[in-house]
Amino acid sequence: MDSKESLKNKENTENKIEKIGHVNLDLTCYSGEDKYSDGAVEDMLLEVARDRSDAEYQEIIEESGSWPVLYHLSELRENIVEWLPIDKTMKVLEVGAGCGAITGVLSRKAGSVTCCDLSLKRSRINAYRHQYNDNITIHVGNFTDVEKTLDRDFDLICLIGVFEYARGYVDSADPYGDFLKLIGSHLKPGGNIAIAIENRFGLKYWAGCREDHLGDFFSSIEDYPADGVVRTFTDRKLIEIAKRSGFSEYHMYYPYPDYKFMTDLYSDKRLPHKGELKNNLRNFDRDRFLLFNEKDAFDSILDEGLFNLYSNSYMMILGPEPATEYARYSNDRARQYRIVTDMVRREGMRVIRKRALDEAACEHLKAMEASYKELKRRYSGKGCKLHVVPAHLSEDGMTLEFEYAGGTSLEELLDGCLARNDMDGFVELFKEYLERISYGEETADITDIDMIFSNILVEGNRWNVIDYEWTTNEVWKARDLGFRAIYCYILEDEKRDKLSLDIIMELLNINAQTAADLREQEMSFQKHVTADHKSLAEIRELVDNPVYRLEDGIGRRNDDQAALNMRPQIYEDTGHGFNEEQSYFAEGFPFTMEVPAGRKALRIDPCSDFCIVSIEEITWNGEKLPLKGLRFKTNGRKIGENTYAFATSDPGFAISLKGYEDSSINLLTVDMKVTALDPETAGHIG
Repeated sequence: MDSKESLKNKENTENKIEKIGHVNLDLTCYSGEDKYSDGAVEDMLLEVARDRSDAEYQEIIEESGSWPVLYHLSELRENIVEWLPIDKTMKVLEVGAGCGAITGVLSRKAGSVTCCDLSLKRSRINAYRHQYNDNITIHVGNFTDVEKTLDRDFDLICLIGVFEYARGYVDSADPYGDFLKLIGSHLKPGGNIAIAIENRFGLKYWAGCREDHLGDFFSSIEDYPADGVVRTFTDRKLIEIAKRSGFSEYHMYYPYPDYKFMTDLYSDKRLPHKGELKNNLRNFDRDRFLLFNEKDAFDSILDEGLFNLYSNSYMMILGPEPATEYARYSNDRARQYRIVTDMVRREGMRVIRKRALDEAACEHLKAMEASYKELKRRYSGKGCKLHVVPAHLSEDGMTLEFEYAGGTSLEELLDGCLARNDMDGFVELFKEYLERISYGEETADITDIDMIFSNILVEGNRWNVIDYEWTTNEVWKARDLGFRAIYCYILEDEKRDKLSLDIIMELLNINAQTAADLREQEMSFQKHVTADHKSLAEIRELVDNPVYRLEDGIGRRNDDQAALNMRPQIYEDTGHGFNEEQSYFAEGFPFTMEVPAGRKALRIDPCSDFCIVSIEEITWNGEKLPLKGLRFKTNGRKIGENTYAFATSDPGFAISLKGYEDSSINLLTVDMKVTALDPETAGHIG
């Protein structure tokens, strides 16, 4: 910030009103001191908000590899409130607005937005990033002071990551109940309060994530033995607080994986299905343990009907019930494909919708409606065994509505076969799938390439195609669609690796080279959808907070730690980047291990220490893999022929498998010589 701007802001502070663009900052209650901060990163965020376009935020996030930058700038933060029924007739109050992660979507949807925050710097970041919006006022100061100046007729009040700090706002015997009463006094009759908060019993905490606020292990599960200001709650406790605060109408929603970066919203009327909760590695901000497989644990929890107790986060809506029962966000994409699929109840009936989250996505919805008409024509002849669920585009072009279809997903049915080790049943279902989708392919001029198993609901003899987001006028044979469906199916759950691809490839009559070509085609398609933006999983890897597995330390004495650090770790890229969930350890070099089909690349970490590594040989199915060129990458410094020095305790080699043989089971052989370095010596490596 230059001296002229600093002087101007000082004068504005004294005048109690500061204007940034169209946004008003009311400093009447500001004490003159910001009592909390993320430190120097806030100066960087202020510069970004002031000088850069929001279209550049994704690039900035990827370049920074920083948790605070991701947390404050990611568009995915908006998902937690985007689904709420907000329109231009409404007044919204946002308490604890921070750097404005959700202020923008509230401003776009509502008539006016009043924000409150304790920090002037964060409020200026908020104002700069939304300076072109003329319906935002930000009050800076302690909420107990600001509250006295606020209107009492808000249609919606948002407490996103705020309610857990109520003890800091209200000093009483019942701070949470009294805070909720205080908030409720600013709500008009028939209005809503939206509370997003972590669940103190969230499964991620049991599985080894640190508590979000305190940064330690298991403190919320142990009822916060160290005391302090913060408290989170189970759904039962939240409802108890709401009741004693005078609220008789409340509705529980379950943001998944959590409310910060929600991709799916569940409700008591549409709980998760087994197999859906598979995106669980969420340690963006801190390291963590991985004590068990959270997806499998969630499946067991769903079997027992206990999901509400272990959901990682809650969204409690006080007041009238919203129409939305479920939502899935697909906005980690190029702008022209950013949509949300939701299920709403209208006049007692369920309706499925796809809504554009950006005007650029309207053409995508229009194309889907056209695809429905063409697919209906293709699959409407005599003997056809597929039913394409109808879709109708709204007049404004922003919403595509589908008829609600019943049944069980083909994915669930196939999973059931694998769980029972019923390979014959699996093959018979897959054969029927191939028969049904092949209808009319001899004369077809349209192909639904998204006919994956989760997009087909089996309802007796009727198979409903419920999603046809991706179609082409090129003719794909049933074998190509079947391979893509199997490929996506296996990638989504490592338990499905036991499926014999040899049997599937024989059924499809394809060889290894054809399979490799089809996988490459799929990767190109995924890059087209994301516009080369990194996925959230890839960004988590950039942030690079380690994940420690339980087996890494069990039975090891402290004096064995050096040996533990020298174990090589192998990562497999199945098309979504490298991640800890798709990794494992070898006990030393040399080693040979079996690798399933469908891997795009490998990363080999020779140890977890500063070191010098000499590569003797790396082979894939007996063929030597390259140790130089574009297919080979390392974070070490080359100091000799195939020899590298690492001034990091996270050394690694990444090797692309593009163009190499891909069998149902592949053999990887690795031989390296690893010499540990002490940190001081490693520090001299340039």
